Amino acid sequence: MWRRYTGRVTDLFAPAMSKPVVGYAHVAVERAVDRYPDGLTYAVPAEPAPLADVRPGRRVIVPLGRSDRPVAGYVVDRFDASQLDADLDPSKIKCIDRLDDAAAELPGQLIDLARWMSGYYCCPIGITLASMLPAAVKRNVGAVTRTLVDLADAPDGEPAGRLSPKQRAVLDLLASLPVDERPIEIADLASRAGLKTKGPIRKLIDAGRLTTFRKTNIEADWADRAVDTATPERLTDQQQRVLDDVSRAVGRGYSTHMLYGVTGSGKTEIYIRLMQRVLETGRSALMLVPEIALTPQTGGRLLGRFADQRVAVLHSGLTAAQRHQQWSLAASGAARIVLGTRSAVFAPIPDDQLGVIVVDEEHDGSYKQDQAPRYHGRDVAVRRAHLAGCPVLLGSATPSMESWHNAVHRRSYHLHQLPQRAPGMKLPKVRIVDFAEQRRQRRDKRVHLIGPVMEQAIERTLETGGQALILLNRRGYANYIACPDQICGWVMTCRHCDATVVYHRHGSLPAGGFVRCHHCLSEQKLPEQCPLCTRRVVTFGLGTQRVEEELSRKFASLCLGTTMLRLDADTMHSARDFHDALDRFGRGEVRVLLGTQMIAKGLDFPNVRLVGVINADTAISLPDFRATERTFQLVSQVAGRGGRSEQPGHVIVQTFHPDMPAIQLAATHDYPSFARQELAERQQCGLPPFARLARIVVRDPDHVRARTIAERTAEALRQVAAESARAGEGGRDETDRGAPAGAAPGETPSGAMLSGGGTISGGGVQVRGPSACVIARVADYHRFQVELIAATAGELQSLITAGRNRGIITPGSTMAIDVDPTALM
Repeated sequence: MWRRYTGRVTDLFAPAMSKPVVGYAHVAVERAVDRYPDGLTYAVPAEPAPLADVRPGRRVIVPLGRSDRPVAGYVVDRFDASQLDADLDPSKIKCIDRLDDAAAELPGQLIDLARWMSGYYCCPIGITLASMLPAAVKRNVGAVTRTLVDLADAPDGEPAGRLSPKQRAVLDLLASLPVDERPIEIADLASRAGLKTKGPIRKLIDAGRLTTFRKTNIEADWADRAVDTATPERLTDQQQRVLDDVSRAVGRGYSTHMLYGVTGSGKTEIYIRLMQRVLETGRSALMLVPEIALTPQTGGRLLGRFADQRVAVLHSGLTAAQRHQQWSLAASGAARIVLGTRSAVFAPIPDDQLGVIVVDEEHDGSYKQDQAPRYHGRDVAVRRAHLAGCPVLLGSATPSMESWHNAVHRRSYHLHQLPQRAPGMKLPKVRIVDFAEQRRQRRDKRVHLIGPVMEQAIERTLETGGQALILLNRRGYANYIACPDQICGWVMTCRHCDATVVYHRHGSLPAGGFVRCHHCLSEQKLPEQCPLCTRRVVTFGLGTQRVEEELSRKFASLCLGTTMLRLDADTMHSARDFHDALDRFGRGEVRVLLGTQMIAKGLDFPNVRLVGVINADTAISLPDFRATERTFQLVSQVAGRGGRSEQPGHVIVQTFHPDMPAIQLAATHDYPSFARQELAERQQCGLPPFARLARIVVRDPDHVRARTIAERTAEALRQVAAESARAGEGGRDETDRGAPAGAAPGETPSGAMLSGGGTISGGGVQVRGPSACVIARVADYHRFQVELIAATAGELQSLITAGRNRGIITPGSTMAIDVDPTALM
């Protein structure tokens, strides 16, 4: 782990006020203070009493800097004067100002998790902790303070005659209430006593006959959900075997399990029954899904099957009040099941209560956070299970190469397999068609994104009463705006980024739409003429809006918004939008659901008889070593949405590369063969999971300054790596213990070949670059990258630790560090 900074910390503190203190605390302030991995040292005052008893996990307000600016922070450690650093003068240590009463206390396991994340993902611990607590919880959104009353001891010698009949009725009613119904709200008490006003109750309070209590509840409406109570009569033999094997690990400490099951094999049913067994032991269960689109169906099944339990749902589509409400249910222990997307891995389940973690679709890139801390939800889930001493189950029909390698080759994960679909369902037949040939068969000059084969399949599906899912993993209408003159060659790019822009149609705008950059999100009007030769510009390329237009033109029965819906980031703005769209599709009102990758996984609709992939090549040509893996996963996952009933399912995949192995193997649902080929190529090139990778991106508005900083960083890290290699300090260290996917101690082969032609030695880290990023400028910031490649996580973390301690690696606005990156753009 990152070594504790040993320099003096008193330079941040002005002389403290003289107050009696009862101890000291390390506080991680919500600022990018990266020199102090354990937080800043503050004194704990003796008064007031609640502050004197402050524990790790509490959010507090502390003075920072010479101006004593009040900032929020988290207590990460509590200790006495004997444990103070020798170079600290107690008289100059400032006191904690106060507790932040709006924010609940974080469990101790989350504090330990934040320490690990701070070191592993190279992010200040205060920023890491701040990311764990939702903003709605910090601001106490939706909280309503209620006043409740109960009987108090009557003053000695007070004659009963001084009470009015209404007051006596109130006291008699309270005395007759069961203990579990007291204290009671004033309004409820007045209603039960038949009072028209609260006056008699308030007089009893003033007279000391009633005592008051204040209680804060989170008041928020929760969207209606479709509840699915259907339960299979019995599991298949394969399902039962998997359930029994994983259940045996419950209550026996930490273990990691990989469940590989083809689409429709019944993985979710195993998750539900496993959680049921955990609840029977008195513990709680946490389940992660990658997309908001998956929570309506998964949440509906959990709510239906666990009708007698509270289920908390956490994801970014909730309103602030809903998020606060659901978070509080988990924190209080009232919700025994927590379901959510990536950030739900930080659900405040009380210590010693977490019994299992389930990560569904563990391969999905949505689990990776793209802002500091740049964590991977799956890997953090593995680490949290390690801290909680409970099993974690990773499930997927197309596992990530890291998880598959851990399960099959390193055997550090327990592998469980479901190679067949559940009874009554068959894997759909997949037909690959040459997109180029399909387009040549069209004789008119209009753009056709739907070839003849797919068009006929859609027509048959609609005529026979079936439903269709149509996938195109690209938003907008057209992704190229250009001059039609090939000699001119002008192509419209973003003014702030080195990237092309996307045309989005919008009927209410004079130009019929607008142009948006999907990197910096800037928008502008669609130009009418080429700025170089004044010819009228043309829009070409493909996007979901263009497919939507073509479907409406070719099929009269499809009407946008009624029988056809588009489901992408441009149309789905809230959780309610997702719920409504999927609910309407499930009822059969919507016949065709068109969307991006959010419809490619997890959805289970029995009447889907056709799945169409408009273009399977949207990711295959990206300059990223994971492009082939993503293509296989996308095609395989969306194909699995069909054939989920006794009706046969069909899949049409249009591609410009019909002979590509990834697409061919996805069509035959042969993941093991694909993984074998892909891992062989990765091993030959020395790429993850056969090496560990970190990426440092330097960003600056000035091109020369950005390159200079990147060159200085790369050269300094090379010197540190060379010193470590000479000193023989490149071996494994504590960072390998309990490390996430791909980090099992001592199991990464040394001497793996690098794509640059060299080898990774067992005692060194290769520093590559700097080089311009694939997208060299984003939002007016020039970008250069430095890559760090090592044989083990320990070697990589040792170099990063040394770089941070020496001030070479400085996370912030100028420098971003991404450990275990999933994208290299």
